[in-house]
Amino acid sequence: MFIVSVTYTADLSQIDAHLPAHIEFLKKHFDAGNFLLSGRKQPRTGGIIIAAMHNEQELWSILRQDPFHLRGVAEYALTRFLPTMSREDVAFLREV
Repeated sequence: MFIVSVTYTADLSQIDAHLPAHIEFLKKHFDAGNFLLSGRKQPRTGGIIIAAMHNEQELWSILRQDPFHLRGVAEYALTRFLPTMSREDVAFLREV
């Protein structure tokens, strides 16, 4: 599993112009089972994606398809995350 930190590198007006395409990109990868959660950072300087993937190169291949990346308005940082504790209702996310 990975935490993807997305940081905007452009004005919010440029981000907003590409937001509908970015949302479609996210939906595609939620449907494919690649992403578990996503949302905006507060303050609005970027976002976070929790990716249910184990291969970093495959994840980078997906992130390079993000309209934010294609338009050069965001940067990405990955943190590998091995969830070992959780509430019982999300125990299926643990990687023990």
